[in-house]
Amino acid sequence: MSQHILTAVAWPYANGPRHIGHVSGFGVPSDVFSRYQRMAGNKVLMVSGTDEHGTPIQVQADKEGLTARELADRYNRVIVEDLQALGLSYDLFTRTTTENHYAVTQEIFKGLHANGYIFPQTTMGAISPSTGRTLPDRYIEGTCPICGYESARGDQCDNCGNQLDPIQLINPVSKVNGETPVFVETEHFMLDLPAFAEVLASWLRSKEGDWRPNVLKFALNMLGDMQPRAISRDLDWGVPIPLEGWSDQANKRLYVWFDAVIGYLSASIEWARRSGDPEAWRQWWQDPEALGYYFMGKDNIVFHAEIWPAMLLGYNGQGARDGEPGSLGALNLPAEVVSSEFLTMEGRKFSSSRSVVIYVRDFLERYDADALRYYIAVAGPENQDTDFTWSEFLNRNNGELVAAWGNLVNRSISMAAKNFGVIPEAGDLTDADRAMLERSRAAFPKVAAEFQHCRFKNATNEAFEVIREANRYLAEQEPWKIKDDPARVKTILHVALQVVDDAKTLLTPVLPNSSNKIYAMLGGTGVWSGMPEIQEVTDDDGRTYPIITGSYDGAARWESTPIRVGSPLAPPVRLFVKLDPKIVEEELARLGE
Repeated sequence: MSQHILTAVAWPYANGPRHIGHVSGFGVPSDVFSRYQRMAGNKVLMVSGTDEHGTPIQVQADKEGLTARELADRYNRVIVEDLQALGLSYDLFTRTTTENHYAVTQEIFKGLHANGYIFPQTTMGAISPSTGRTLPDRYIEGTCPICGYESARGDQCDNCGNQLDPIQLINPVSKVNGETPVFVETEHFMLDLPAFAEVLASWLRSKEGDWRPNVLKFALNMLGDMQPRAISRDLDWGVPIPLEGWSDQANKRLYVWFDAVIGYLSASIEWARRSGDPEAWRQWWQDPEALGYYFMGKDNIVFHAEIWPAMLLGYNGQGARDGEPGSLGALNLPAEVVSSEFLTMEGRKFSSSRSVVIYVRDFLERYDADALRYYIAVAGPENQDTDFTWSEFLNRNNGELVAAWGNLVNRSISMAAKNFGVIPEAGDLTDADRAMLERSRAAFPKVAAEFQHCRFKNATNEAFEVIREANRYLAEQEPWKIKDDPARVKTILHVALQVVDDAKTLLTPVLPNSSNKIYAMLGGTGVWSGMPEIQEVTDDDGRTYPIITGSYDGAARWESTPIRVGSPLAPPVRLFVKLDPKIVEEELARLGE
């Protein structure tokens, strides 16, 4: 039975281009999952966009001599182009500076406020003495007062996991310019997180056995010290506060983290409007059978496993103070928070300032998108911190994509095309033939189970085991040596081509570009697995901007389909580029010290 599956992908921040560490956490895993779910017959809505508010945007804009909006416009386009080139199949990739997003964010605020889960409070805010601007919590660093970690952020200590307020830090400094922030009294709205402690605890414990252990453990540990959290800031760049006496204050805006998580909902509503059915979003947000999967790096667990669920519960009227759902109606909580760990590069943290980085755009100018997607799937930070090295990238590209998968496709299709021109029919099957075909078919439920549970490494490795066995099968059968039994040659090549077709399907979520090529080589017509496209759209305020969207209703289905005997075979095309070992030295030379 078909389900509605929401793939909610973390919103990349539009203060610069994204590097491969970013897309290893939110980008490729979410796309692999979505492509599999579509192939399995489910109705997927994959949404995200660029996160464009907050002080970090203003800080970067000052550095580049731009306004905040000009900077957001610049990097929104860069990020859109990069994610589309990587093949990420968003139904809608938009941005947080749209009229629609402002309206939905303000509606969630009003619903929370009406139910009593938001209240004003005088707090101490961090100000930059040199600019007079508010410093965002994440841009303040100091020693954690709880565990003594010296690089704790103003919102959270990554060492002990506790939520913090910047004024709690010992020896706080601004990460913008190194100065000591000044703390002044200011009034802000607070989200009453303690009012959700009990219901959140019950909800999280119900996820045991389903969520990744690192995510659930982190979220449960946070429950013991839940404090009201500010959702507004002294800024002039962001969503206005929709209350009398606040909305006309030029320096009071909703905090960027508050509006960013609402983006999953606002993007769904925008997608529905653009699809021609403005109410279509409700199937993913209000159907009790619909499931929402949220993809991000581990530094965003607290926002997706606690704060966003608390906001949804409060809007629904399901916290300690009860209440009534807002005008949008009751909204679904996440089914799973799929958090990846961190990717480092050659043993070091990614650092743009130190040139320890490779941006998605630069990577794709030199290497195939499928090569990066494959590396992330099999060697990415799925459940532990992982180091990207150029030598491992080279070895996996040349040894696995080229020598194993590309070689199987090339020699199977080229032999059949050269000798018969079409997919040959099978004659009498030997035990070896039947074993190979059964091994290929049996992989479908195994790989499906791994994809379903977001275990992309296991899924990809299982598919490659089929490929390795198929290469052994061909090496043992040696059809190129058979001169006097054409029926046997046809049978061997039929078996090989069936396995190629099966493996193409198994790997489509990870390798959509090369799978599309194989589909065409085997005589397929039309689209196998749809690819994203960029469209220019105009907002209600007349502003034009790019979105990622696409039609993904291709022929791809999660099943082993018998190949069509007699279908013309196209000459094989190169699937993957064999890389010169020199690239390792070249890429290492590009890295800063």
